[in-house]
Amino acid sequence: MRQLKPNVFEVGAIDWDRRLFDELIPLPDGTTYNAYLIRGSEKTALIDTVDPSKTETLLGHLAAHGVDHLDYIISNHAEQDHSGSIPVMLESYPDARVVTNAKCKAMLLDHLHLDEDRFLVIEDGQTLSLGDKTLRFLITPWVHWPETMCTFLEEDGVLFSCDFFGSHLAGSELFVSDEGRVIKDAKRYYAEIMMPFRTAIVGNLKKVDGLEISMIAPSHGPVYDRPRLILDAYQSWVSAPPVNKAVLAYVSMHDSTRAMVEYLTEALIERDVVVERFDLTHGDIGELAMSLVDAATVILASPTVLVGPHPLAAYAATLVNVLRPKARWIGVVGSYGWAGKMVEQLQQILSGLKAEVLDPVVVKGLLREDDYQALDAMADTIAQKHKELKAD
Repeated sequence: MRQLKPNVFEVGAIDWDRRLFDELIPLPDGTTYNAYLIRGSEKTALIDTVDPSKTETLLGHLAAHGVDHLDYIISNHAEQDHSGSIPVMLESYPDARVVTNAKCKAMLLDHLHLDEDRFLVIEDGQTLSLGDKTLRFLITPWVHWPETMCTFLEEDGVLFSCDFFGSHLAGSELFVSDEGRVIKDAKRYYAEIMMPFRTAIVGNLKKVDGLEISMIAPSHGPVYDRPRLILDAYQSWVSAPPVNKAVLAYVSMHDSTRAMVEYLTEALIERDVVVERFDLTHGDIGELAMSLVDAATVILASPTVLVGPHPLAAYAATLVNVLRPKARWIGVVGSYGWAGKMVEQLQQILSGLKAEVLDPVVVKGLLREDDYQALDAMADTIAQKHKELKAD
């Protein structure tokens, strides 16, 4: 029996073997779909459900707890890995009502075709009594969909945050034990899913940080029985200025671009700039996303394929543009054989970033002396700008 507090239990499912989410996001450590059972003196509520592939696991856990009646199914988020089991739950518990906000209700109707009569719609700050336990609903949009909300169990101080503060980490331990590992997975989760919405997250952090929280129970990963661990981490990720770090993501076909990357890497290190480098032909996009969270500079390096960037470099640029990191400077280096618009196309893909564009360095064929000098000049510029960043 996985108990958080008296009469509060985790009843979800561990997905040990899942390695890809949304057919996009790598899951090197699997994931969990956490659902929470709250038994009040008068009413019983289930906080979120599980991915449809794990519905039978959820039903089995509820049966093991002797749950033959549910009054409420709280839906904090309409995405199917949390809501997808609701139709079966409503069939299994015919008296249950789905409790959520108006936006989430509309999305659940679209995605799951639920019976509209089964809903209880709540507003921001509204409470729902289970008898000796009280649920308070906090609408926290854009963590990471527009309808997301958190549920706070007032008497026990437990914040059920759904995707907010989550981590894709399959494990048998209910609570965080290895803080370093969990924070690494939580940073990956933030980078891949939450980072584009960091402006909204600032406001949502203020909203939940005012609560007397004893635990944070997300819907992916372990429960934080020391909530400041993840609250402080999020505060740093969304609000702290970028650090003295340059991310260098590259792909090379005939070694000219690779030679540029090797030289630029050493030049930056000599100038005391921390470098994180990624070969896009072998890299994990989650690792790249994590490196973007606090990097001050991002450099993409690509050869020219026909007239444009290598597809892997274009994909990396698209990823960076979508994730919208807080990098202050962005640059492009690369090579070509006869002509092309590799630089212009990569810069166009990256145009959504609020970052200063560095002068590109482009080589025709093998590097010559003036090409090395141009890379040295780029390294000088980056090092100087990073020093000014630290001075701020």
